[in-house]
Amino acid sequence: MPLPETDHRLPFTITRASHVELTVEDVEESIRFYRDVIGLVVTAREGDVAYLRGLEEAAHHSLVLRQADRARECAGLGFRVFDDDHLDALAGTLRRLGGEVQWVEPDHQGRTLRCRDPAGVPLEFCARMEVEPRHITSFRLFRGGAGQRLDHFQLLTPSVRKTCEFYVALGFRISEYLVDGSEEMIAVFLQRKGNPHDLVLFQGDGPRLHHVAYTTIDAQTLLRACDAAGEAGFGPMVERGPGRHGPGHAQYVYMRDPDGHRVELFTTHYQMIDIELEPSRWTVDDPAFSTPWGLPAQRSWHEEASRFVATDVTMLPSRPTLPTLERYLAERAQDARREESKTSARGPRTSPAPPGSPASRG
Repeated sequence: MPLPETDHRLPFTITRASHVELTVEDVEESIRFYRDVIGLVVTAREGDVAYLRGLEEAAHHSLVLRQADRARECAGLGFRVFDDDHLDALAGTLRRLGGEVQWVEPDHQGRTLRCRDPAGVPLEFCARMEVEPRHITSFRLFRGGAGQRLDHFQLLTPSVRKTCEFYVALGFRISEYLVDGSEEMIAVFLQRKGNPHDLVLFQGDGPRLHHVAYTTIDAQTLLRACDAAGEAGFGPMVERGPGRHGPGHAQYVYMRDPDGHRVELFTTHYQMIDIELEPSRWTVDDPAFSTPWGLPAQRSWHEEASRFVATDVTMLPSRPTLPTLERYLAERAQDARREESKTSARGPRTSPAPPGSPASRG
């Protein structure tokens, strides 16, 4: 089946993944995690709301933490457009695609357009934010994983192709994709800023936010983030990795924050800018896709994710068999029992007599 085609002649330009808002139970505890373990900078604390950004980010915030009774939900995902007049053109396209739009003016950012994608994900687009100093060379502030900038979001959605068609109609470009044996699209990596992804869609019960990802410096800093997590009491929240991705080829570690929201730190990836570059195709039976080396992810990484505020979740009618750590360990245990049964059936092994002993001389 042909891939959905990107519309490159739109009257607006979406430039990148920009920001995300998460609800949390204890904003102070969440700040401690994102500041000391992930390594973000606290821009402002205003009552029950905290605004954070990466060390290299000049925009006021890329992460908003809002204390709420219903924790572990995502209030929405934010993207940037090139300029304010692009918002009006984008609004027209969204209406033509059958969506409803709303104009708002959130704190610390300019005029903002809100809508939902076909799966129900709450989105917002803005052109401007208040500007803050970059801390890319403020080395005294490099804590934990030294998160540099927000890079992408990953979503679980029951219909990957339908959701993908919406985003390519907004100018997103496919960099990599995953298909099953019938060539059904199981996952797709979509980008706007010229590296492999600003948005990743995976098949699953949804819509739900699987993770938000921040770049970091190198593999050693990933290990330092794990050490910082352990020292701060968040060691059990290191969920997957360190490891290496198939798509994008970056090194990574995944952690859960105090409310269970998942965040990835990774060492960034290749460029995907030139128009002649074709998307990379992966198949579900390729072990290099999910685990080039090391052990597979535990079941929670595949199945657990953050719900969106006031958004119903559609369950998949059937679930694929996933390469989980639990399945891997069960198969290894079964192999061990099978080998033990074979050994028992052959009877006890007799060790040869050592040289020079009476038995060896007959």
